[in-house]
Parts: sequence; structure tokens; C-alpha cells
Amino acid sequence: MNTWPRFILGTAMMACLKLAAPAPMATTVALPTRHLSVDGGRIAYDDTGGSGPLVLAIPGMGDLRSEYRALRPLLTRAGYRVVTMDVRGHGETTAVWADYSARAVGRDAQALIQHLGAGPAVILGNSFAAGSALWAAHEAPEQVHGVVLLGPIVRDGKPSWWSKAAVRLGFSGPWRVAFWMTYWNSLFPSRLPLDHAQAKAALATSLREPERMAALRAMVDLSKADTESIVNRCGVPALVVMGSRDPDFPDATLEARWLGKVLGSEPVIVEGAGHYPHLEMPERVAPHLLAFLAHLEAH
Repeated sequence: MNTWPRFILGTAMMACLKLAAPAPMATTVALPTRHLSVDGGRIAYDDTGGSGPLVLAIPGMGDLRSEYRALRPLLTRAGYRVVTMDVRGHGETTAVWADYSARAVGRDAQALIQHLGAGPAVILGNSFAAGSALWAAHEAPEQVHGVVLLGPIVRDGKPSWWSKAAVRLGFSGPWRVAFWMTYWNSLFPSRLPLDHAQAKAALATSLREPERMAALRAMVDLSKADTESIVNRCGVPALVVMGSRDPDFPDATLEARWLGKVLGSEPVIVEGAGHYPHLEMPERVAPHLLAFLAHLEAH
């Protein structure tokens, strides 16, 4: 998360969300959870299998690997093998780690690609995990064919003193799960997925585990200066996808254009979408994603 300006207006935002039209949602089939042991714990993931090109999807902090449930069937129908993982401290991955940084999660992604023996992969990273995709590409370019950065947060913002105070207060008491879930809800400004209520309940249940909430709190406090320092050294093709109404940025379009320019890529701006354009408006993101993947396969 970059800033929290809209959380302060939570009541008004929630009223708007109740009026939002639901986003289309393809039928998904639950896949069995698998685990990979790495130094410090176990990474939970699922795998559609098959012999197609590998796409590894990494969710942002404070969310679960199910955030890719709308894209997964679209990618598998196009012939791709899709693997989604829970990041450190989240979901079914080990809760307690010494390091929750984007770089550390990027190394987990490298380990998973190597374990699967199906690389190089295209890595999808949402929010802070866009940085993880960049780190994996930076440190192991032979394993990474390209990166797709969805609602990417790869540099520190400049939150106001009251935003910082709101975050401290929000995480300071027994209301911390409700605080995060209200913020999380605000990331879907135009419409909600049809299964949003189920996803929200699953995420809230996970974050009620004290160790997982502590992991989230640790991630929120991390600087992204190290990630910003490697953005211009990505070394692999990149696609930037940003919702025009992403509340994590004062001007999401401006942020997307900055990042696209640094990466040498024309960003995709999804008008009206928030921090999860791939989940809020998958029908508008998928064509750009599939075209990017096809271009990589052709070159």
C-alpha cells in the first residue's frame, strides 16, 4: 500500500461499493494445495498442470492466491500452465519468517520455478508482489521470460501525517482485521466479483490468525527503496496494468506511465478499475495479457 487517503472516507466508500455492479467471474475449480520447502518455511501453491508455458502468479500483501481466480481459467483455456502461490505470512504458506520483503518473495518464486522444472516462466505480480516479479527477473533472468505488473507498487509514496496516524490506529487494536478488510474493499471502486463475499470471508478468517496479521503489519512498514533501485535493470519484457481509480496512488495513470517509461513498455490503463484490475475487470485485462504472452512465445 502506498497511501491511505480513501480509507479515512471509509463510510462513504462502503456506501458506494454496495451500489457497484458485480464483475463477471468464470467458474473456477478448486485445486489441491501443494507445498515447497525453502529456507525458513514452506510456500503454499496450486498448479493447473499441463505442458504449456508456465505462468506464475503472486498476490499482493494482505491477500490470498485466490485473487487470480478470474484470470486462471482464461489462461488455462489459452494453453498456459498456471501456478499461484501464497506469499510469506499469508494463506497456507508458513506464517512466521525473518524476512517478508519483496526480494525474499521473489526468491521464493525463483525456487518454485526451479522446483517445477518448467521455466522460464512469466511472473504476474500484484501490488507489492510486482516488486517480487522484478526481483526474480533481476536475480534469475534465465528463469523469467517476462513480468506482468498489476497495480504495481514499486517505490515509496509520501503519505501525510494523518494517513500514517490512521494506519497506526487501524492496526493497534482488536479492530485490526475490520480495518484491513474495509481498506481491501475500497480497492474495488467500480464493481465487485460475484464471489466477493466468499473471498472476503476467507481472507478475514486467515488474518484473524495473530501471526498472519503480524506478518501483514511487518510488510506494511517495509520500504520499497530497494525495489525502486532495480526497476531500470529489469532485463526482461514487462507489461504494466493499472486501474485508473487505484486508490493507492494520488494519480494512478501518472504512476503507470512513469513505470512504463522506465521499463520501456506502454502501460495498459483500465478505466474505472481499482487496485485489482485483473479481478475487477478481467474481461478487459485478459486480452492485453494474452497478447503479451503470445508475443513472448513468438520471440
